[in-house]
Amino acid sequence: MRRLALFLFSLCLALPVLAADAARPERKEVFGDVTVHYSAFTSSLLQPDIAAATGLTRSKNQGVLNIAVIKANKPAMAVVSGTVKDLTGRASPLSFKQITDQGAVYYITQFKIEQADTLTFDLNIETGGISHSLSFNQDVFPGE
Repeated sequence: MRRLALFLFSLCLALPVLAADAARPERKEVFGDVTVHYSAFTSSLLQPDIAAATGLTRSKNQGVLNIAVIKANKPAMAVVSGTVKDLTGRASPLSFKQITDQGAVYYITQFKIEQADTLTFDLNIETGGISHSLSFNQDVFPGE
């Protein structure tokens, strides 16, 4: 599981495989002492054992959104919810699940990638009784 935690944390901090929102190339948002790292990528990039361990489906038409919340420089528990919208405005709810491993905490969900598109993610991150809204765009492409 340590390998899983390292892999997921690396995804939060690394440049995403998919094109990023040019306004926020570091893929994080800071709300006072709370920092939210986020990354989206095609699930076919996951190693089979990592996908199985996290309950994710590997597919060229499935994306993964990974969220890590840091408060006062330590991993923080949060309630993460949100939606993803395509360019036509069609919205789909996102259902996050928490992954905890050796002190690291991540929130992951999957979303469909039907074609090359620009998706808008609207998220609500609640930690310590305070809600933070985060919205970003991501260009997505079905994997190979």
